[in-house]
Amino acid sequence: MNPIMRNEAIKLARQSDFSNIVIAPPFLFLSDISKVLKKACLGAQDVFWENPPTGGGAYTGEISPSMLKSFRVEYVIIGHSERRCSLNESDELINKKVLACLKNGLKVILCIGEDWSKRKMGLIHAKKFVENQLLKDIAGLKENDLKVGKLIIAYEPVWAIGTGKSDNPKEIREMTSFIKDILYSKFKTRNIKVLYGGSVNSKNIKSFLSVGEIDGALVGGVSLKPNEFKKVIKFSQTR
Repeated sequence: MNPIMRNEAIKLARQSDFSNIVIAPPFLFLSDISKVLKKACLGAQDVFWENPPTGGGAYTGEISPSMLKSFRVEYVIIGHSERRCSLNESDELINKKVLACLKNGLKVILCIGEDWSKRKMGLIHAKKFVENQLLKDIAGLKENDLKVGKLIIAYEPVWAIGTGKSDNPKEIREMTSFIKDILYSKFKTRNIKVLYGGSVNSKNIKSFLSVGEIDGALVGGVSLKPNEFKKVIKFSQTR
């Protein structure tokens, strides 16, 4: 729910308007920001899985895929850890959203990742959890559903988000490679990108992206600090 004010959201969007960037503001600001972006793509932070009136209800308070497309939204973040943890979104519900977005021509940024209770038991245990979560979230998808760029995975270990803690870059690389192997075994493609999200900033972005396998970053709080965010963008585009 940041930033709070419309003018600040527009200002931040203009300052972050670079190629190969997706900006995902609160729903209230989508219309305004869609009008100012020249290079960056527009994303949404969530979506509902039905398109009324065919969905069988009014679904008060929700935002449909067709509504998002009317504001030139191209990407949707699905399964963010805060929605999983604070709103109890299940893998089954997230799967509905993934399928709805792809069916309606929206690109998906699917967030997956383990919490500390899983990770403290070791990387092998964390891998098993992530594999189970990923396969549930993409259930029903077929190779034909995934043209290049339609699905992006964001690996965000829950315990590293907003805590200032950072995962070991080599272990992130191992997990990223593991995720890509799962996707290859299911879809026979290496074209699905995997991002890392977990307290990413200008000081640690180099250590994450330099190890290989990691294709980009899902940036949270730092995106609200233009000077800091520009440093993250600059490195990601020049590596």
